[in-house]
Amino acid sequence: VQLVESGVGLVQPVGSLRLSCKASGGISLVYVIGWYRQVPDNGGRELVATIATTDVIQYGDFVNGRFSNSRDGAKNTVNLEMNKLETGEAGVYYCHFRDWRQYWGQGTQVTVSS
Repeated sequence: VQLVESGVGLVQPVGSLRLSCKASGGISLVYVIGWYRQVPDNGGRELVATIATTDVIQYGDFVNGRFSNSRDGAKNTVNLEMNKLETGEAGVYYCHFRDWRQYWGQGTQVTVSS
């Protein structure tokens, strides 16, 4: 499975940003696709938002209704709309795909700066 991330990664504080990720190659009928971001303190990755082929969506606890995650099933694409971004949310955002395997995208740098 290949994951191709796209989207402009520069936004001003409290601005909006859209990230997209397209999966291709050996896609199964049941999967979960979404976004994680790198945690600066420990280098790990935390959940931002995921969506399953059942359209069940999960958001990270910090989202608080600011983000919207959607899926285009025909294109195997996930779109993440992020609103009211804060400077502390700058960092690398990774697309993630999971069925009985898991794959990561190359990472997209998100910069939140005036």
